[in-house]
Amino acid sequence: MTGIGRVLLGGVAGGVLTGAFLAVVWWPRTEVTYRADAPATLVYDDRSPHFLGLVHQHTLSGRQSYRMVVGRDPGLSYGHLVDIDPALGAEGIESTTWTESGVRVRFRTEHEVFVPARFFLFGR
Repeated sequence: MTGIGRVLLGGVAGGVLTGAFLAVVWWPRTEVTYRADAPATLVYDDRSPHFLGLVHQHTLSGRQSYRMVVGRDPGLSYGHLVDIDPALGAEGIESTTWTESGVRVRFRTEHEVFVPARFFLFGR
């Protein structure tokens, strides 16, 4: 193999490795597109603050998914999970209403989801 061939082969190999590295670093990518905290005046039986977030995940294959997380973790890494249709999730959440019985989520499409408190209390 000539010197030029080795340089070209090295360039191609470097490009492939760089692309693979960037794919690993950037995907899957997760972002919180909506976040709501339960009011401090609302105290549930577990005496913990509670949080709700709409989490958008992009995968390497191009698939996008949305998941609503409700629970005690402010980082939204665990809690009660509700899968949301991608078309509904892309439109986003308009509002949340926290009550003693649970949390009602209203999407911009006017769809509503109610999560009973028993599903997100005590670390579930």
